[in-house]
Amino acid sequence: MSFKLYNHAQGIYLSLLQPQDADALLELRLRNKEHHQPYEPLREADYYTQESQQLLISQRLSDSEHDRAYMFGIFQADGQLIGQITLSNLVRGVAQYADLGYFIDYAIQGKGHMTAAVRLILEYAFRALALHRVQASILLHNDASRRVLEKNGFQAEGVARRYLKINGDWQDHRTYGILADDFLTIRI
Repeated sequence: MSFKLYNHAQGIYLSLLQPQDADALLELRLRNKEHHQPYEPLREADYYTQESQQLLISQRLSDSEHDRAYMFGIFQADGQLIGQITLSNLVRGVAQYADLGYFIDYAIQGKGHMTAAVRLILEYAFRALALHRVQASILLHNDASRRVLEKNGFQAEGVARRYLKINGDWQDHRTYGILADDFLTIRI
């Protein structure tokens, strides 16, 4: 399955990451490793290999075929990979929700690309996947991510104590959620 979701005003598009994107994803992760470390789990050295990134992409493509997760690359109009955005842990049945995670190259943060990418993924989640809810959890001090979520209509719902092990420590996260009804009726 291959398709693209465009935001022409921001000059970006989303596309499911493919095996041929492994080198670009590795380069992006290596370039951002130090800057993003305060917001990421500690990773083994072999995570930062082409083989590991290719395996991750292959696993996520399998997940998308089984409606479990969707890992998109965020690309500039010229095809350069500048970030990643993922809907994961899809739950169907009476729940109909997914978790949202994302990162962008630190060198271009603050230009609106991530806000646009989140808007695109929400369109996909609510219109194409017919989800009822998308939720995200961010570190309490991650103001940039908070702004991205709030600009897209997410509402803060509470604090999950010691929720994820980030940078070697169990850390509190603020949970945010948005419902399809909210998203499809507001103009952002």
